[in-house]
Amino acid sequence: MTAIHKFFSLLIFLLILSSCNFNSAQDQTFEITDRAQLLADIEFLASDELEGRLTGTEGNLVAREYIAERFHSLDLLMFGDSYEQHFSFINTRSGVEFDLAVNLIGYIEGSSHPDRYIVVTAHYDHLGVRDGEIYNGADDNASGTGGLMAAARYFSHNQPENSIIFVAFDAEEQGLQGARYFVENPPVPLDQFVMNVNMDMISTNFENELYAVGTNHYPFLRPLVEESTAGAPIDVLFGYDGADGRDDWTMSSDHGPFHQQGIPFIYFGVEDHPHYHQPSDIFENINPDFYVDAVGTIISFLRDIDQNLDLIEESSDR
Repeated sequence: MTAIHKFFSLLIFLLILSSCNFNSAQDQTFEITDRAQLLADIEFLASDELEGRLTGTEGNLVAREYIAERFHSLDLLMFGDSYEQHFSFINTRSGVEFDLAVNLIGYIEGSSHPDRYIVVTAHYDHLGVRDGEIYNGADDNASGTGGLMAAARYFSHNQPENSIIFVAFDAEEQGLQGARYFVENPPVPLDQFVMNVNMDMISTNFENELYAVGTNHYPFLRPLVEESTAGAPIDVLFGYDGADGRDDWTMSSDHGPFHQQGIPFIYFGVEDHPHYHQPSDIFENINPDFYVDAVGTIISFLRDIDQNLDLIEESSDR
């Protein structure tokens, strides 16, 4: 595709998208997010009962069963006879071997393009117990896991045009191991993945700011994010992807292995805060109102992307 063709395709996309009023979507907030369920999910996943959800532990298993049951209740389809994708690895930093790691994968088939996929991701593992203290990981990343289940809920009631795969990754905290295994062993050919949307740390911010990371690598995505979130109840900002002199989050979470395969991504997350990777990352320290608004904004973005995925595919160099 020539540059001018890409330009006009993107222009048409923005004209279509601008005709969809975000505020009208916000009038249907109940349909987009179930606040009570969303907060109940993050509170449970970050509870002491799960002891920080370290890969291979009993708490991690409880979290896995909780997510799988939600996938089942939403009638998400399976690739094969289970939502589970088992894998093992050795953490090269610590030398520790993990042989009980499990990704959870479900999907909803698209009404118009069943063989074209958006991959929505979040990791459910965290750091476990260290020196007798539980690292509950409310923001990191019970919040993204709750957002993942909320997105699955929305699209299970509003069938997308394209198929959407929902992946709860294990072992992100061990070096993005779950995401690496997934892209090396995808349930469908990688060339059918048009885009990845990753959620990691989306609940603990008191400045009303959520970052959409990745547009430095995929510039055609920036105007799409801007247009989709223009009327959102939170401020969606850009950066942290190698263009602004700040930390580069390109490989900081599970979107990294997708990017390494040339798959466009947007990573939604907040800036680091004092509770990051600390025992104080607990449910009581999140910002519930911001969290609900962030999840609603992300789901609205996913809906807009789904309705215009052909233009994203045309703009991509893959």
